[in-house]
Amino acid sequence: MEGIMHERYVNPYTDFGFKKLFGTELNKELLVSLLNALFDRSAQQSPGEPRQVVKDLRYLPTEKMEAYGERRAVFDVYCEGENGEKFIVEMQKASQDFFRDRSVFYSAFPIIEQGKVGAEWDFHLNAVYTVGILNFVFPGDEYDHDCFHHEVKLMDVEDKHVFYDKLTYVYLEMPKFSKTEDELVSMYDKWLFVLKNLTRLMERPAALQERVFTRLFEQAEIARFTPDESRIYEDSLKHYRDLHNVVQSAERKGREEGRVEGRVEGRVENQRDTARRMKADGMSAELIMKYCGLTRQQVDEL
Repeated sequence: MEGIMHERYVNPYTDFGFKKLFGTELNKELLVSLLNALFDRSAQQSPGEPRQVVKDLRYLPTEKMEAYGERRAVFDVYCEGENGEKFIVEMQKASQDFFRDRSVFYSAFPIIEQGKVGAEWDFHLNAVYTVGILNFVFPGDEYDHDCFHHEVKLMDVEDKHVFYDKLTYVYLEMPKFSKTEDELVSMYDKWLFVLKNLTRLMERPAALQERVFTRLFEQAEIARFTPDESRIYEDSLKHYRDLHNVVQSAERKGREEGRVEGRVEGRVENQRDTARRMKADGMSAELIMKYCGLTRQQVDEL
């Protein structure tokens, strides 16, 4: 416990922390509240569509389902609503290649398992929702800095209407969320604030007075863990920190390589500028090659 004694509340970005808070029947009300907050926000972004209201959930096995060769889907949280709709909730700790492909691949499992074998079936499907809580920003500056909530559906590219509304992806770029406690108004704001800041808090913020947050802070308090929970959390936290260090090292190496590449490119361009001036002054190609380190072809092309 020595490595976590300075933190009062569990880190929700760890496998243990996320599943303890949102992946157990004991804390189902936390997941119901979180999903309703997210879908209420989604409805505000798509005012013409009815809001998804989650009244109750049934947890399903997280290691699913059909096997494609050796490929399986292992969800953080997988559950079913009262009307048969499926919810996949994932905490993604770091960016990875083909993240979107993986997300779409995972969403195919709840669709395929609805197929009825040995009976007449009209292909009616219940809705499938994938929620990705991302501890990273999509690469390539794809979205504006202030745009961190993304609701994705199958859409007609011509007139922009939703072509199929039973497959929904909600992604949250958590590093972009920057509201402070004084700015929290909606349940959506409050849940995102908790997800981003829980492990840094030393007491329950005054803005989070709803009953559901009473439950959350009770369950998140590390001092309440059993010895087995403390041991598992310590291992999970170590894995999270190791991954975080690997990501930071890779980003730092990328920045350093970028700076080196920039210096090299700048040096080459300076050499070419000098060579152009020397050529304009009528100096021979041999001298330019000697003092600027260029090839004959490069000099001729100036």
